[in-house]
Amino acid sequence: MSTSTPESSPRAPVLEVFASIQGEGAFVGEPQVFLRLRGCPLRCRWCDTPGSWTLPAAATARIALRERARREDAWATPFQAACWIAEAEPGGARTVSLTGGEPLLWPAFLVALKPMLGARRLHLETAGAHPEALARVLLACDHVSLDLKPDFDLDAPVELDHALVTRERVPVDAAEWARVRAQCLRLVAGRDACGKLVVSGGRDPERYAAILDEVELHAPDLLVIVQPATAMGGVEAPAIELVDAVAEMARDRELRVRVLPQLHRVLGVP
Repeated sequence: MSTSTPESSPRAPVLEVFASIQGEGAFVGEPQVFLRLRGCPLRCRWCDTPGSWTLPAAATARIALRERARREDAWATPFQAACWIAEAEPGGARTVSLTGGEPLLWPAFLVALKPMLGARRLHLETAGAHPEALARVLLACDHVSLDLKPDFDLDAPVELDHALVTRERVPVDAAEWARVRAQCLRLVAGRDACGKLVVSGGRDPERYAAILDEVELHAPDLLVIVQPATAMGGVEAPAIELVDAVAEMARDRELRVRVLPQLHRVLGVP
């Protein structure tokens, strides 16, 4: 681990640290340790972790150990987070999945965390709404799982009023999302990364064409994960015909594509 002092380190609000099976993306099925941060300005209709959106004044972090769990103050330094990760591992060192919430709200924390992890790989899961922060943290990440957000599945964003949150403005309409996606795609092009496209029920497959066009233009080597939405609330799971149509649209653009459901939902694990 780095010898940086915790007092000089940036802090970020941790929601939970736990060991589980990666349920999404290019590393689906791999045992990992998950560091979930609080805070997200986006409101995806199929979000399965709405409890991570806000920044409560007296928040605590849940640290899931092998036989029990305990609570700690949520605002952690990278050193504290790295210690919790080591505690949560049931055996040897695992890849660390940094998820949320939106981890790119806390870029300084992410950059400072990497040297604390020793030989562990650090994988970033991001909504792809903060290209400036992504550019800042990219060299600290061994893999990036970049959401390819369809703007038509998002409600209006909610600003997080906190002094430590990045000031980068999130997209609010289709044109802004197209611009931001292009920036993020150019950043991850040629790197160890994947793009995750969630497909919800009742959609015309052509609505996803523009996103696939952007991938073809800006990151044609990117692995595209077509992820059927899990039915919840008012969100429908897509028919297999819709999923297949979107996958074929990706193949028509000579993109690498995989269709993967949320494995952790199938297994019933966090």
